[in-house]
Amino acid sequence: MTNQAIYNNLLQMFPDAQCELNFKNPYQLTIAVLLSAQTTDIAVNKVTPVLFDKYPTIPSLANGDIDDIESIIKSIGLYHNKARNIKALANMVINTYDQKIPKTREELILLPGIGRKSANVILAECYDIPAIAVDTHVERVAKRLGIAKWSDSVLITEQKLMQAFPSDQWIKLHHLLIFFGRYRCKAQRPLCKDCPFLTICQKDAQV
Repeated sequence: MTNQAIYNNLLQMFPDAQCELNFKNPYQLTIAVLLSAQTTDIAVNKVTPVLFDKYPTIPSLANGDIDDIESIIKSIGLYHNKARNIKALANMVINTYDQKIPKTREELILLPGIGRKSANVILAECYDIPAIAVDTHVERVAKRLGIAKWSDSVLITEQKLMQAFPSDQWIKLHHLLIFFGRYRCKAQRPLCKDCPFLTICQKDAQV
């Protein structure tokens, strides 16, 4: 099966695949992405409306009380560290980037709590810059589809995906792989019946 056929099949399965974090601007997405580490988008979407209502701007968050921030996000995992990180991030954006979320990966990954995956999400969703964010779903699906090897690192998996698909498909591909991994090709008990990729699936080769 060609890479384009993989893309077309995924697109047919999930034509409306898109970012499931709720946000209105780069500030909100950056904070939401940071909060989403090791938790679900659903859990993040439950706390961000309260957080952004209380702290609608980067300066307001930078000046926010850490205990209050923690109380708002305490239902999600690692909330102590995340509260410190989002407050530190807000201060860095003010002091280093003139209150604007940066538009380059190199600058984004310098922000507290923002790694390469999160930076790629921000680039793609806020600035329409082609990027593929490799989370656990994307990594698993890329390896099950044989695009990457099971021994490949996250970075190598990202590079192989970028090589396998044209850059104008990267942003949509990222969402398609997430949806497929989240709703069909699950880590445990994947829904293999009627899957169009059974002939190329490398699930049983996982080590």
